Amino acid sequence: MKIGLFTALFGDKSLTEVLDIAQSIGLGAVEIGAGAYPGSPHLNVDELLNSEDARNRFKDELARRNLVLSAISVHGNPLHPIAEIAQDHHNAFIRGVKLASLLGIEVVNGFSGCPGDGPNAVNPNWVTCAWPDEFRAVLEWQWNERVIPYWTEQANFLADHNVKFAIEMHPGFVVYNNESLLRLRNSTGSNGKQIGANFDPSHLWWQGIDPIAAVRELGKAGALFHVHAKDTLIEPETSKLNGNLDTKSYGDIMNRSWVFRSVGYGHDVKWWRDFVSTLRIVGYDHVLSIEHEDGLMSSMEGLTKAIATLQEAVIVESAGPMFWAAE
Repeated sequence: MKIGLFTALFGDKSLTEVLDIAQSIGLGAVEIGAGAYPGSPHLNVDELLNSEDARNRFKDELARRNLVLSAISVHGNPLHPIAEIAQDHHNAFIRGVKLASLLGIEVVNGFSGCPGDGPNAVNPNWVTCAWPDEFRAVLEWQWNERVIPYWTEQANFLADHNVKFAIEMHPGFVVYNNESLLRLRNSTGSNGKQIGANFDPSHLWWQGIDPIAAVRELGKAGALFHVHAKDTLIEPETSKLNGNLDTKSYGDIMNRSWVFRSVGYGHDVKWWRDFVSTLRIVGYDHVLSIEHEDGLMSSMEGLTKAIATLQEAVIVESAGPMFWAAE
């Protein structure tokens, strides 16, 4: 299992600078944005799509640093009720899948998206309450009229390009937990198995979900495609008073019920060891891609501390069962 980096952390640096940093601190993989919310500061997507020479140069840049590309990232909302935004994010998805296929990369990461509450909406509407009854009506409209038709078509497109789409289960979008992910996967026709999870435990803790139990279920379903390494700290006193549905700015660390932390600063290394072991048990042996969003640490401080925790947790290779020889 390799430790990697989601390069959005260094959006102010060139690709060469980011790859040099990754190599210098002993990482084995990178995940790179190709449009939508993370943008594409490190990739000239048009050039890579249109030039085999450019793709070969890109591959060489990775290979000479002993890095692999774990995924292309196009986190966006292709179901946005504003058509221009939806089209832009859909285009990023399409281009990301085509580029992954040309590069021989198996996984594109992103979000499920979220529509509005009807055909005339102007903002997404994330439904989290079953009553009054109109909320359930909105949810069923979203799934039946927008979510399932769109992702059924995209599942077929993914299959045509031999690429999987790994959805980050993220509150604010229609897929935010195992149940909604598996609903989408099982509702999108014969190619629905092209859709699975980019598993990020940080978004699950504050929802009250046990990430290790969630990994087990997704692993058994064959729906675990990629993993983010990011931690969450729940502030117990604030959480006791207000719960964990918190709309305050991520920057308002003092008053929030929970905040994102660097790996090891929300849950200790024992938890991360158990997490890595569970990933191995269910057959995942790819990359832990660090996504740094800790408001209390600089980019390099948070990254290096996350690496230190993960290095203690990662099982580099399995030697198989060991037996004591009888004397």
